[in-house]
Amino acid sequence: MRLRLSSLVGSPLSVPLVDPFVIASARVEVTRAALVEVVLVDEEGGQAARGLGEAAALPPVTGEDQPDILAAVQALGEQVIGASFQGNFEEIGALLAALDDHPVARSGVEAAILDAAARLAGQPLFRWLAGHQGPLEPRLTSDITVPIHAPAYMGTLAAQWRALGFRCFKVKVGLDAAQDLEGLAAMRQAVPDARFRLDANGGFRAEAAIALYQAAIAQGLLIECFEQPCARDDLAGMAEVTRSLPVPVIADESVRSLADLERLATARAASGVNLKLGKMGGLGQALAIGRRAAELGLARMIGGMVETRLGMTTAAHVAVALGGVELVDLDTAWLLREDPFVGGYEAAGPEYRLPEALGLGVARREAASALSGSAP
Repeated sequence: MRLRLSSLVGSPLSVPLVDPFVIASARVEVTRAALVEVVLVDEEGGQAARGLGEAAALPPVTGEDQPDILAAVQALGEQVIGASFQGNFEEIGALLAALDDHPVARSGVEAAILDAAARLAGQPLFRWLAGHQGPLEPRLTSDITVPIHAPAYMGTLAAQWRALGFRCFKVKVGLDAAQDLEGLAAMRQAVPDARFRLDANGGFRAEAAIALYQAAIAQGLLIECFEQPCARDDLAGMAEVTRSLPVPVIADESVRSLADLERLATARAASGVNLKLGKMGGLGQALAIGRRAAELGLARMIGGMVETRLGMTTAAHVAVALGGVELVDLDTAWLLREDPFVGGYEAAGPEYRLPEALGLGVARREAASALSGSAP
């Protein structure tokens, strides 16, 4: 299918959170994202389709911030509006070459283009990405993230999420090990059947990460994995934690490219990798890294920055197109005060399902309301 890019627009996507999202390297109270909207025209059939993408920044992690993304998208639009290309990753990559040093912006533009391309092809995006019509399981079970808060409040949050069906908690740690342990203990007291995934966002040295894990186990906590215990470039520390713990160590900040993945595997610095579209530059790169990780025997987690329904749905399509992943962390839309979108994944607590809608199946809430005549 030959496509023409007839429109490319970026706009701020700033949604307040219910509580501050505090991790070892950042504090977020409002999302720092851009909404990317494109219109593609099928040059053979003459049909047009609109696509949406979320370019989600977490500045201490991604480097890019919202103004950077918006400027990059605008500059790209001035270069490529009217361009004609085949709807495949190779030609889309050539179209987006100017964004190779702006992975967050690139991921949002690529997502919007792929959303529109899949709509024109008459397919859900996960089927378009998989490249075949064979059986795919469009269901995922997510954890829920509890950021760094006062320990008592972390216990309160755990009880609230358990009432909604969540039992697996991804807990941010890495600022104060003693407070981390207090928070974990409060959560376990509130939810005795809880399972935990620790995420330090690079906040520890190896010995401190190992000590925290051992202390948590001594308290009787069930720990499923430990994500990014050490700094991004501290592969020796990551390898020490990996050797020392009986649970998977998941690399997040340490892996942004295939080259990073190969270095990680050579150093035996992790047991798995977190696939995030923003840090990896888009869906195509995340798919490639996910497939190579499987070849290397590494577990795959699918995650995101602090994103809306749109970004979480996009990541879910990647996970399903991979044939599923071992760990799912697609929860941040639950942490927002508002939902600017409709459609996409259908969620009942931690259980997500992707319907057989075209593309991502997501629309802006006000646009959907205007079409239906209903109130938001």
